[in-house]
Amino acid sequence: MYSWLSNTLKTEFETVRLLKERPKGSVQLIRHRSTGQCFILRRFAGNGEVYRRLLDCSCRHLPLIYEAAEEDGENVVIEEFIQGDTLDFLLRDALFSPAETRQIVRQLCRALWVLHSLDAVHRDIKPENVILRGSDAVLIDFDAARLHKPEVETDTQILGTTGFAAPEQYGLGQSDARTDIYSMGVLMNVMLTGEHPSKKLAEGRMGRVIEHCTRMNPDKRYKNALCLMEAL
Repeated sequence: MYSWLSNTLKTEFETVRLLKERPKGSVQLIRHRSTGQCFILRRFAGNGEVYRRLLDCSCRHLPLIYEAAEEDGENVVIEEFIQGDTLDFLLRDALFSPAETRQIVRQLCRALWVLHSLDAVHRDIKPENVILRGSDAVLIDFDAARLHKPEVETDTQILGTTGFAAPEQYGLGQSDARTDIYSMGVLMNVMLTGEHPSKKLAEGRMGRVIEHCTRMNPDKRYKNALCLMEAL
């Protein structure tokens, strides 16, 4: 499968531009030579099992994964190209209102509900990984994602973005659905105030919801995305 996909990419696709490059991989915008349709091509070292789980998944708040192959720890993924602006880009000009934040976060909770139902944890929810496609929020980038393994006490690899990563991602425990709830709380606060909740907590009910999301002890957070949706 890996060899077939690599050969297909060489013969049937062309690179439009490099979107991101990092030590463990790259993200490119590619175009099918015959149809002109654009896709995202991800190449990265690590575990690509979450992408393979998403192959049979359809959710308007997650990108479609068309192909995913791995060989000797090297992954190649072709996914839907989501046209829109990231929250990171939009936050450079203005903050979001509580109503806008609630709408976006509820949509992201739907994405998480699907992802968590596959026993997958995103582990890197942040403004750069959320794209607004019209009125729809789409959660992208599962390079740091992993499958939850109940028999394991801690994550085997420390991954995540400082400030958004939950305490258990630093070797204090195993990440699970509540890990993503923590990051969602930080994301909400940044959307509302531009700051981490430890520096400036949002006011009112939204602040109370964020405080509940970002508690140090996972047992004291909302237990899943549905509970967070209800709180909002």
